[in-house]
Amino acid sequence: MRGAILRTLIDLANADPRVVLLTGDLGFLVVEAFARAFPDRFWNVGVAEQDMIGIATGMAEAGFLPFTYSIATFSTLRPYEFVRNGPVHHRLPVRILGVGGGFEYGSAGPTHHGLEDVAVMRALPGLTVVAPADHEQAAAALLGTWDLPGPVYLRLGKDDHSVVAGLDGRFALGRAERVRTGTEGTVLVALGPIAREAVAAAELLSLRGLDCSVTVVACVSPAPVEDLLDAFRDAHTVVTVEAHSIVGGLGSLVSEVVAEHGLGCRVVRCGVRSGPDGVGGSESFLNVRHGLDRAGIARTVEGAAAERPAMGSPRGEGVVRSW
Repeated sequence: MRGAILRTLIDLANADPRVVLLTGDLGFLVVEAFARAFPDRFWNVGVAEQDMIGIATGMAEAGFLPFTYSIATFSTLRPYEFVRNGPVHHRLPVRILGVGGGFEYGSAGPTHHGLEDVAVMRALPGLTVVAPADHEQAAAALLGTWDLPGPVYLRLGKDDHSVVAGLDGRFALGRAERVRTGTEGTVLVALGPIAREAVAAAELLSLRGLDCSVTVVACVSPAPVEDLLDAFRDAHTVVTVEAHSIVGGLGSLVSEVVAEHGLGCRVVRCGVRSGPDGVGGSESFLNVRHGLDRAGIARTVEGAAAERPAMGSPRGEGVVRSW
């Protein structure tokens, strides 16, 4: 997605001289094209993410449209107070690009794993939070949010080639996208690039007689409440899938929607539910370890189906489970 975002950002900068880019000493082989095209609108502020957000806040106050670029955890956790007190409290158009959500920087270790960013950023009122599922949707998301009057957080993956089947790059602010329609009453809801594994899990399950629907949530805030209600209308089980902590992210958002609207479906959260344990490895290895590969997601859905109470049982109403 990084390449798609930077190509789109260059197009926007060609059309709007207010667009500037700041990086926290990261993004090499990605940001150079912007730096060459606009050398007077690009700054490497060094390993100083708090300063980067502070500088971007001042530039936004002065009338610019600043984009900041760093790894997801460094873009959100390290400068969190600066994000809150600056662009959020002052409603300024700072765009925070956080790359490598989940385990995408797997071998770099837990300091580089973006597992809490969605939770902390969606807690800030007025901050638009978007986590595209593939590079096509990322480009559409940038075009759909770049000129909003308030701040935006874009959680980006590194893959510039793979796409989510059925998504076709669709994005709309405050909306979710259904990419697969099933007949069984189980709905998978996925956030970010892990949606590819969710779709693959649904296809695997269909071969086993469990035909699931799949909805992709890219816009976390504002939440796609109406689309989620529509997706859950006839569902008995909703399984959320995210390369993120099960606390505060998509699973929490879906649970809030189900609880606040009195829906009768059960919510099962599929995500990261433990902290660092000294075991490291690649993104794919860590996804498998946390049940976020297609086989692991399928096992979670099958486990939920096996535990589903008989129709009419009170145990089936408003239950939230974590796997």
